Amino acid sequence: VNSTIPITSEVFKKHGVYNPNRIFGVTTLDIVRANTFVAELKGLDPARVSVPVIGGHAGKTIIPLISQCTPKVDFPQDQLEKLTGRIQEAGTEVVKAKAGAGSATLSMAYAGARFVFSLVDAMNGKEGVIECAFVRSEETESPYFSTPLLLGKNGIEKNLGIGKISPFEEKMVAEAMSELKASIKKGEEFAKNFK
Repeated sequence: VNSTIPITSEVFKKHGVYNPNRIFGVTTLDIVRANTFVAELKGLDPARVSVPVIGGHAGKTIIPLISQCTPKVDFPQDQLEKLTGRIQEAGTEVVKAKAGAGSATLSMAYAGARFVFSLVDAMNGKEGVIECAFVRSEETESPYFSTPLLLGKNGIEKNLGIGKISPFEEKMVAEAMSELKASIKKGEEFAKNFK
């Protein structure tokens, strides 16, 4: 996602049909995982837990904003760091569990469906539909960045930004920048070589 969305954007630009409000890198899988892991630790229903996940969709670029979780939850710093690491590496955890014979196909399908249903609801006029996605962004120094987005008939109606985050989360955002920018540049360079 961190490289393919820049690739997609560059291809659309070359064909004169680029609209940054309609190109989404779906990062919902990270949100589903964050919601599930927080719910497990707190004895909550995962369907009623909402953790925004910002940044990108790979390793340390996955930044769960547990400080913005609904309902409000608190974890000691060591547990917070462990939980964050588990969310960031959940894809690897599944591949290891399947002994390299597959990946998280069912949860990927669920996350994709959830995002599409939200998009369709918004396109059909439902108000207040918010999903996080990796999009063209001016929220940080990275030209693409995942944040909560208000969706509507035209795709992105408003980028809701990062909001108030904890010092721990601020540090993760800063540490993700070089990897994000490198992945984006790699995607853009790859797209330049298309005929």
